[in-house]
Amino acid sequence: MNLPTRKLGFAPNNWQVNQTFADITRPQKTPQPAILATETKTLRCDLSKVAIIVIDMQNDFCHPDGWLAHIGVDVTPARQPIVPLQQLLSQLRAAGIPIIWLNWGNRPDLLNISAGLLHVYNPTGAGIGLGDPLPSNGSQVLMQGSWAAAVVDELEQLPEDIRVDKYRMSGFWDTPLDSILRNLGITTIFFAGVNADQCVLSTLSDANFLGYDCILVKDCTATTSPEYCWLATLYNVEQCFGFVTDSSAIVAAIHH
Repeated sequence: MNLPTRKLGFAPNNWQVNQTFADITRPQKTPQPAILATETKTLRCDLSKVAIIVIDMQNDFCHPDGWLAHIGVDVTPARQPIVPLQQLLSQLRAAGIPIIWLNWGNRPDLLNISAGLLHVYNPTGAGIGLGDPLPSNGSQVLMQGSWAAAVVDELEQLPEDIRVDKYRMSGFWDTPLDSILRNLGITTIFFAGVNADQCVLSTLSDANFLGYDCILVKDCTATTSPEYCWLATLYNVEQCFGFVTDSSAIVAAIHH
């Protein structure tokens, strides 16, 4: 028992082991209590158990040469979170809060994508859908490793950030997201990205069902859907799934 031990796993879900002994008590994180204002309640949260998930800030959704723009959607609203995210992410990194980039990044063979999912992106079967080359530059729509699936250049991804590919509107289906969050000891999640009423809300509601505390960051989230979809999203988050705040309130909670 007095022999040196080595760490297995990631804090706070790690063991210490050697040839004859395993310490499975798992270390405790040092609490970092903070007061966060939201639109409905003031929260006391623990920043040591918080992560932010940035969803689908990708060229296909946010760039004028991406897939949404190709089918005639005005992507201007999808670009609105870029500047607030630039400012917020630097503050979160400085506070040691994990940054998780959750993006569509499909397999080249699309073997885990059903016909119903393909239909969302190519309803006639004759258009440009998942995996097809964009007419503007030949990049494959939402394909892992393609320009189309890459995060927009304005948002910097650092080596310490966490990247998770998703294959549904919800980032919890068929992905390691839940396992990663639990290994990191995360209980509270800030949500940002696009589209608020689709992939963001789907992932947020699944997080709520799994027991996470969910907080939508209003100015770091947007949608290209009609205004009523945005309003319904805000209503449903506050009514059913969690809380709504903004980036300035998060920065204030970090620094006070």
